[in-house]
Amino acid sequence: MEEKSDQLYNQYFVEIDILNQFEAIFKYANEGIVISDDQSKILKINPSGLKTFGYEHENEVLGQKIEILIPKRFQERHVGHREKYMESPHARSMGLQFDLYALKKGGDEFPVEVSLSPFKNSQGSFVICFIIDISTRKKAEENEKNYRKELEKEVEERTLILKEAIQKLEKTKNELDNSLKREQELNSMKTKFISIASHEFRTPLSTILSSLSLMEKYNELNETEKRNKHNDRIKKSIKNLTDILNDILSVNKIEEGKVIVNPENFNIQNFINELIQDLQGLLKPGQKINFKGAETPETVVFQDPKLLRHILINLLTNAIKFSKEDSPIDISLRLEPNEIYLEVKDYGLGIPKADHEKLFTRFFRSSNVENIQGTGLGLSIVLQYVNYLKGTIKFSSEVGKGSVFNVNLPKNLKSSKI
Repeated sequence: MEEKSDQLYNQYFVEIDILNQFEAIFKYANEGIVISDDQSKILKINPSGLKTFGYEHENEVLGQKIEILIPKRFQERHVGHREKYMESPHARSMGLQFDLYALKKGGDEFPVEVSLSPFKNSQGSFVICFIIDISTRKKAEENEKNYRKELEKEVEERTLILKEAIQKLEKTKNELDNSLKREQELNSMKTKFISIASHEFRTPLSTILSSLSLMEKYNELNETEKRNKHNDRIKKSIKNLTDILNDILSVNKIEEGKVIVNPENFNIQNFINELIQDLQGLLKPGQKINFKGAETPETVVFQDPKLLRHILINLLTNAIKFSKEDSPIDISLRLEPNEIYLEVKDYGLGIPKADHEKLFTRFFRSSNVENIQGTGLGLSIVLQYVNYLKGTIKFSSEVGKGSVFNVNLPKNLKSSKI
């Protein structure tokens, strides 16, 4: 009997000791601790819990529903959660997939971490809530997040600056490369021009000098026919020199951007007839320019007659130059509501197929016209002028059968400075 009494006595003191330890933990824990019953009424709250929630005395919260510690916007939802939890209570951490917020006495919300531990005794079922204010951690995380955003923004800005710098360097490099290429092209052009010009100028100048000397002699001998023949040779040589100079001036205008397009209304059919008359003196014996006019009665267009004249004169003089005596040259005009179609056709030397690709290149001359005078500038200028008039130019050619050049221009052109 005495032994049983000692056992009960010892068990009592063990339970007292355990209770004392629990009380010590409850009282001095850094975490907030709230104990509620199965109806979620607060039965006990430790000092850290009071401090966490901004209360001075526990009687301010004891007997209240746990929702007093939860922001109003979450209270209704929380009731459903806790009722479901009490159906099958178990130890768990809350807020693993979302942020949790608690409510201070003064109405301020703050982020928390919450752990639940259910237990039972002879008095009923209870839940211990462990609550940690994580405001400092959240602030640190937010600061870190903001810092990362700022860092990412700064990296992005610097990357953009670097990208812009690289683009500028690339642009500068391309400009330098283009300038170098342009300079090389200009040097090449100068070399070609000096070579061609020296040859092309020498021939007509020699002809003029020799013809002038012979004319003096024929004057003394009173041989009018021979004198007139040499007079024509002088005029033709001067015309060749003028053509060369005009080509050079045209290239210079194009290079310096001084070509001005001045469209005006004019009768294109009359314009071509007059141009053909002006070229009669260049025709070889037996050559004739045949003009097939537009079938429409309205032949007024709004284009630049000066540039169009240069285009047609170049194409027609080439046809004359590269065709034999007694060979016809055909020019035709077709007008559509918005388009002008011109065709210049000859039956002369033709252009070798291997030369087609380079035909509109400056200073390029077909391999089969080496003995015929020319600078190789004409067709390149024609192409530029056609572009200025917002048109296109195409050609077809076969050696020994001649060439056909087709020019397509808008019927109405807006003026512009190139």
